[in-house]
Amino acid sequence: MIFKEILIRYGELSTKGRNKNDFIRRLRENIRYSFHDILPLNIRAERDRMFIEIENDEKYQVLMERLPEIFGIQSFSPVASCNKNMDDMKQLAIEIMAQHSNQPLTFKVEVRRTDKTFPYDTHMIQRELGGTVLSKYQNISVQVKNPDVELRVEVRHDAIYMMGQIVPGAGGMPIGSNGKSLLMLSGGIDSPVAGYLMMKRGVRIEAIHFYSPPYTSEHSLQKVKDLANELTKFGAKIRLHIIPFTEIQVLIKERVPENMTMTTTRRMMLRIADKVREEIGALAIVTGESLGQVASQTLESLTAINDVTSTPILRPLIAADKLDIIHIAERIGTYETSVLPYEDCCTIFTPARPKTKPKIEKVAHYESFTDFDELIERAVRNRETHLLPEKKVTADKFADLL
Repeated sequence: MIFKEILIRYGELSTKGRNKNDFIRRLRENIRYSFHDILPLNIRAERDRMFIEIENDEKYQVLMERLPEIFGIQSFSPVASCNKNMDDMKQLAIEIMAQHSNQPLTFKVEVRRTDKTFPYDTHMIQRELGGTVLSKYQNISVQVKNPDVELRVEVRHDAIYMMGQIVPGAGGMPIGSNGKSLLMLSGGIDSPVAGYLMMKRGVRIEAIHFYSPPYTSEHSLQKVKDLANELTKFGAKIRLHIIPFTEIQVLIKERVPENMTMTTTRRMMLRIADKVREEIGALAIVTGESLGQVASQTLESLTAINDVTSTPILRPLIAADKLDIIHIAERIGTYETSVLPYEDCCTIFTPARPKTKPKIEKVAHYESFTDFDELIERAVRNRETHLLPEKKVTADKFADLL
C-alpha cells in the first residue's frame, strides 16, 4: 500500500469565522465515533484541512468506504509520500497513475510548494513528472482544463506528498454543530429523509415514534428501529422514543367526527412530541411533511395541526416532489426498509374522506369533550427509549462528547 494518510477538505466549514475550531473539533469527534470499530485513529486537524493516518490496508478500506457518509466533509483524497528528490517523486507518480492506467484518460500535474527552499520550482516539477507519466503510459494524455485525473503534488518541509483521486464527501455541517431536534419518525419514506437532511445541516436528532398495538405489529416497530439505525451511519447515535398511542387513537376514533380524526391525531402526536422535546432539551421538532402530498399536509391542515404548539416545526421536505424524496431515500439506503408492507399508526383508522381544510375552532371544539391532557401525560411517562445502534460500541475517551 503506497498511501500513508487521507486528506480531508472541509468545504462549508471553511467559511466559518471565530467558531471554526468548534466545527472542526465536532467533525473530528464524529469521525472517531463513525470508526469506533477501527480505533485508535491518528487524526491531525489543521485550519483548512484534516489528515487521518493510514496504518494498514484494512483501515484504509474501511475509511474509504465510510468517509463519504460523514457530514462536514467536502471531499477527501488518499495521499502517498516520498523523499524530497526527483527520482523518488517520478517513481511515486508512476505508482499513483498506475491505478488509473487501465483505460484512456487525460491528466495534469498540480503543484503546491509549502517549502520554498526546494530546488525545483512549480513549472519544473510539472514538466518532469508530466513527462515521466506520458512516457510510461501510452493511453494517458495531457489536458489542462477538466482532466480526468489531477495528480496533485505538495512539497512540504518534511517530505513530498502526492494524490491522484478526489472522492466527493457528504458536504453539509458536522452533526451536533447546530443543536438538537426531535424527529417524528414513521415507517414511511419521507420522515427518514427529513431526518437525514437535518443531520446534514449539523442538527443532532432524537426520534419519536407512535406505536398502536395490536393495530400495528412488532414488525412495524422493528421497521422503525431499522430506519433509525440506518441514520446513525452518518456520524451520530440516535435515541428513539416509542410512544404507546393505542388508547389515544381509539378515543379519537370514537369521539371525533370521522373526517376530522386525522387532524386531531396529528395534533395529539405533536402535543406529545412537544413534551418529549422539552424533556430532552431539543430546540425544534422535525417532520417529513410535504405540502399537498396527503390530506393532512394541506396548508390549512398544517395550520390547524401547528396550532397546538409554539415550538418551531422544521419541514425540510415541504416543497419537495415525491420522486425527489424517493431518490434521496434510495441513495441513503432507507427506501427498501420504508416500503416494507407493515402498517404504522398513521395508516390505521384512516378516514375515507378526511377534511382537507379543517377549521381550528371546530377541531378544538370536538377535542374539548375528552380530557386528552391526562392521556398525553401518561403516554409520555410510559414511553420506551432505545439507543441506536444497539450493538456494543468500543469505548473511547470521546464517547461522552457525542
